[in-house]
Amino acid sequence: MQKVVLVHGYIRTSADMKPMQDKLGKLGYDPILVDLPLTFQPLDYGASILEGILKGILRDLPEVEKIHLIGHSTGGLVIRGVLANGEIRARVGRCVLVATPNYGSELADLAARFSDIFVDLFGTLKSIQSEQVKALEPIESLGIEIGAIAGNNSNLVLGRLLEGENDGRVTVKSVRINGLKDFIVLPYGHKDIHKQERTVHLVDKFLRTGSFHDLH
Repeated sequence: MQKVVLVHGYIRTSADMKPMQDKLGKLGYDPILVDLPLTFQPLDYGASILEGILKGILRDLPEVEKIHLIGHSTGGLVIRGVLANGEIRARVGRCVLVATPNYGSELADLAARFSDIFVDLFGTLKSIQSEQVKALEPIESLGIEIGAIAGNNSNLVLGRLLEGENDGRVTVKSVRINGLKDFIVLPYGHKDIHKQERTVHLVDKFLRTGSFHDLH
């Protein structure tokens, strides 16, 4: 069974990815949950912990075997941070970023304008500001097939603060970054998009084919 590592988002734990784990397991994958400090610690600290976890997983696998990575929201940015490590990158098959603010979080930018103290306290929030996210390795330079799924059901109050299509937390335009192998928008909100059957079906399709769409 192909191993798939599932990375949760900001102020969440591995429990938030359990529905996806269950669904992928039924599709024949070996989905692995991780818990990362994505509240008070900066993004690169979470990435360093994930890097150690991945090295441990890969150490027990044949050198020719690769793993897939799936991240929801900020978890996708953590994955991008880890992919800067060439040793790990060489062992990664495909990645899917679900509702990930690839150009940075507009809400984090707004929070910084409102209160620097608040953003400094929540270190992960500071790390996902637009200027901070720009420091991540460009996706097109990674040499990995990465797909992204955005939501456009703005069913959360904070979504009213965002311009354009959004899922209540992240705008569609922030998810759709240059260098993606494929991209698709689904009619779900930020808190449930990664738990939907259709989302998992598309994740499975991308991991198998490198596309969310039917290939002709």
